[in-house]
Amino acid sequence: MKVEKKVIAQLNKCYSIGRLRYQGKPCFLVAAEQNDPCYLFSEQGELLDTVWQGPGGTMTLAALPGEKGGFLATQRFYSPDDSKEAKIVIAEPDEWGGWKVRTLCHAPFVHRFGILERGGVHYLIVCCLKSGHEHEGDWRFPGACYGAVLPGDLSQFGEKAPLPLTLLKGGLLKNHGFSLFRDTGGDSAVVGCEQGTFRFTPPETPGGQWDIQCLLPVPSSDSVLLDFDGDGQPELGCISPFHGAALTIWHLDEDGNYVPQWKYPRPEKETEMLHATWACTLLGKPTWIVGWRKGTRNTIAVTWDPAIGDYTTQEIDHDVGCANALCFTDETGTDRIVAANRETDEIALYRVTE
Repeated sequence: MKVEKKVIAQLNKCYSIGRLRYQGKPCFLVAAEQNDPCYLFSEQGELLDTVWQGPGGTMTLAALPGEKGGFLATQRFYSPDDSKEAKIVIAEPDEWGGWKVRTLCHAPFVHRFGILERGGVHYLIVCCLKSGHEHEGDWRFPGACYGAVLPGDLSQFGEKAPLPLTLLKGGLLKNHGFSLFRDTGGDSAVVGCEQGTFRFTPPETPGGQWDIQCLLPVPSSDSVLLDFDGDGQPELGCISPFHGAALTIWHLDEDGNYVPQWKYPRPEKETEMLHATWACTLLGKPTWIVGWRKGTRNTIAVTWDPAIGDYTTQEIDHDVGCANALCFTDETGTDRIVAANRETDEIALYRVTE
């Protein structure tokens, strides 16, 4: 695997990344953790627009279904102890070439969220890191996950009429991790917290019950499901514990239980604060992209090598402190990775070839 890097912008505490179709073209967004801008780029890394200058605090970006170029984003989540005013907003292009941004729902301490599709219906799942605190570093108030049907027309929602949310599951301490998993039935959400890794699957029809399954009762900061070895069953990749330094892949045994299969062999003092995580297909192989913000601050790609019957890793970048990464294949058929390298304030675009 050959990796070519290009720094396309500098952004203070760059953090979140999301894909978007804007004016009929595939693009991507990058936004900041602090009170800083959100930028829109072409697939080739050209800066197309500044969506907002602030307020920032953007942990998640997710494109709305369709071709109109709208997306959802968290705002005002600045840290675990400064996110009581956090909410999810709708950003949409306006008729004057700018952007209009308004509230979709109030969700104190919302860290991650996602848009899931099942049975032709779109759902919103909202993951809140905690539910309150009385002092810095106070974790006595666990977080929760909430859900809602996401209608195609969101014009009715705003600051005074937010989208109502329904509690799906509470008592989730340090509810940090979130990823999407798609199977033949549709989408589900993989949620990592102190109680373990949970899979949230929307109902087949609106008004039905969500299916909530505990995949592994081991503390997780972030988890992904990905069939690395091609046996038809997804492995479970976990970062643990909260903002932890252990990177492990679990395999389903014959009884349907996840058992440890592989652990990243580098000393954990080198992999402190594992954070960036993205499950994808890169150069035709199931790949887990992972980055950490302390220690060596590397970003790596984890794949299964059938020739040796084990996992292998390759370095994508070094000493950058990636907070989040995203992989896509551009319109020319070239695989690319975009990374928010938070600790160096750089937005990087990597071209990946054989």
